[in-house]
Amino acid sequence: MTTEKKLKRQKLRNAEYYDFQAIQDELYEQSKRNKVFTDLVELITTRENIGLAYRNIKKNKGSKTAGVDKKTIDDLAKWEDEQLIDYVRARLQCYKPQAVRRVEILKDNDPTKKRPLGIPTIMERLIQQCILQVLEPICEAKFFERSNGFRPNRSAEHATSQAHRYMQLMGLHFVIDIDIKSFFDTVNHAKLIKQLWTMGIRDKKLLCIISEMLKAEIAGIGFPEQGSPQGSVISPLFSNVVLNELDWWIASQWETIPTQHRYNSEYKGAKYSALRRTKLKECYIVRYADDCAPRRRVHATGTVA
Repeated sequence: MTTEKKLKRQKLRNAEYYDFQAIQDELYEQSKRNKVFTDLVELITTRENIGLAYRNIKKNKGSKTAGVDKKTIDDLAKWEDEQLIDYVRARLQCYKPQAVRRVEILKDNDPTKKRPLGIPTIMERLIQQCILQVLEPICEAKFFERSNGFRPNRSAEHATSQAHRYMQLMGLHFVIDIDIKSFFDTVNHAKLIKQLWTMGIRDKKLLCIISEMLKAEIAGIGFPEQGSPQGSVISPLFSNVVLNELDWWIASQWETIPTQHRYNSEYKGAKYSALRRTKLKECYIVRYADDCAPRRRVHATGTVA
């Protein structure tokens, strides 16, 4: 089992330990019913959520990596439970983020190039984890079914399996490879906040906190006007929020396009057969993080950067 899978399973066990899984399940169901959330900060600052966040951060191998304050999880372990809970609550009352340490690592697929990482302080990571645990189930209910990166119980293997399924069962053999250049460095902050609002996250205090978080100073560089640095706890969720519109837009060009006749939503074969009799181009998207691979029946090639 890969380290990523072990970490995801550990997070599920942790949620059950703190009796927070039921709350996350309810948030998911409420989001499915298009509920508007206006009081999430209160839930974020509960004892159970902060305790769960600490446990999740502690199990992450990155917890031994220091930020600009040179502190790690070992320093947080010295705090009393009540002291830590009170501190997190106080920080979120008037939130100002600590600076982010920037490092560069070699890219896995191209050792000649480097990828910038932003490493928040361990306390910032704890606060981000508190927010993530509440936002994630709400956003999960809105995400497209074949978005596979940075999601619970999803992996690159799922993306590969989905791509093979469409190739083998539906005879789709042409691929449009979409690679979004410098995606994490070019995320539009205002657009992201609007997308969260559209998803039903309308706690204005929380949105202000997120806005401040996105504008956290990068040590030695300054305050960013765009981007969500790789390396932060919550950045992967934000990336999926931003790209969720792309997923649904591509799906709307074929598989979710409205039809005059109402077909059974569970069995889509009849609808697809009807659509194939039109002049529409059959296409399905499979995405893993910022890498997309729409499958088409007709020939089409290209790369979008």
